[in-house]
Amino acid sequence: MAANGTTNASPAAVSHPLRTLVTCLVLAAGLVLITAGCSRNIDAAAHPQPLEVLVTPVEQKDVPVYQEWIGTLDGLVNADIKAEVSGYLIHQDYTEGTFVRKDQSLFQIDPRPFQAVLNQAQGQLAQTQGQLEQARAQLLQAEAQVAVAEANQRRTQLDVDRYIPLMQQQAITQQDLDNATQNNMAAKAQVQSAAAEVSTAKAQIIAAQAAVESAKASVETARINLGFTRLTAPIEGIPGIAQQQVGALVSPASGAITTVSTVDPIKVYFTVSEQEYIAFGRRFPTPEKRRADLDRRSFALILADGVVYPHSGRFDFADRQVDVRTGAIRIAALFPNPGNSLRPGQYGKVRAAMNIQHGALLVPQRAVIDLQGTHQVAVVDSANKVSIRPVTLGETTGAQSIITDGVGPGERVVVEGIQKVRQGMQVNPKPFEAK
Repeated sequence: MAANGTTNASPAAVSHPLRTLVTCLVLAAGLVLITAGCSRNIDAAAHPQPLEVLVTPVEQKDVPVYQEWIGTLDGLVNADIKAEVSGYLIHQDYTEGTFVRKDQSLFQIDPRPFQAVLNQAQGQLAQTQGQLEQARAQLLQAEAQVAVAEANQRRTQLDVDRYIPLMQQQAITQQDLDNATQNNMAAKAQVQSAAAEVSTAKAQIIAAQAAVESAKASVETARINLGFTRLTAPIEGIPGIAQQQVGALVSPASGAITTVSTVDPIKVYFTVSEQEYIAFGRRFPTPEKRRADLDRRSFALILADGVVYPHSGRFDFADRQVDVRTGAIRIAALFPNPGNSLRPGQYGKVRAAMNIQHGALLVPQRAVIDLQGTHQVAVVDSANKVSIRPVTLGETTGAQSIITDGVGPGERVVVEGIQKVRQGMQVNPKPFEAK
């Protein structure tokens, strides 16, 4: 207390109420802010932001309708290499899986037994040819004997002709005439005998000629069999793995030792249903029109990894009959195969545009909901409200589906966010951009 009796408050006593006031003001301000924040949260919960979805308009245009079939690749020509004669393989002349030319040697069967048979047949041919020449010489000798006999017979005939008038004039005896007559008869017999020798010699020539032809056939057979010991490629192509190794005994009953396939172009077989075949035939009633339409079409090949083969194919032929077990007909298409990258036995899908659908309505396939066999799309109207509609699907073309019923051209359908939308939901649509 001061000497003059005045009481002075200390600084600590004055600041305590101020701190209390400030604290109260801060608490009040915080309560206001908390109250405002809660109010905003309540308003946000009461009025949520519309779901953002990506939409695209239904497109209308003329589109080709594609069809796909499962295809099996096969060689254009598949030549089985088989043994035509029995023998032991002594060496293999090709590398498995590499390209071979026509007439290139693939295997060699031991040729020695067949060479011996050929040599023997050639010896028999030479012997029969000698017999033929001998028979021809005998013919010449017999013909010469005929000429001599005929000359003798003409001489004896002259004697008889001269003796008959002399006998009538009794210039000679009867004995002389009889002797001349007998000599003439003997000469005639000699002529006949010589003629028989000629006939015999001719028969021997015919027999010798037949023997020569038989020997020639034996030589040719032996030569062919010797040629069969060298197994060659009848076509250009790719040979497969050898089924018999060097040292194996092979024969015509051994089956294919390997197979050579022509793979450029390569053939792709696929089957179409009988209904598809009938429908196509009705569009083109004559064989010429059907063939012309098929020749102008191109086929795409989708390989097992989903990649489209870079070369398009062309129609080759249709089988002669419909398979009674499957009700389908087999079709073949040819695809270029430079580098022989495709091989027989591969599988793939064959795709072709078989028709044009005019004014088709198209939506992305991902915009269609498949719900237990039924299909739906989510349509966003001008007020940005969602309408879930059932639709009828047609064919697919690329990444799009053709809608035959349920939507109209220009209507917006949800592509992204389709699983989150509900009937009547308000959305915030954004344009979908296909990548």
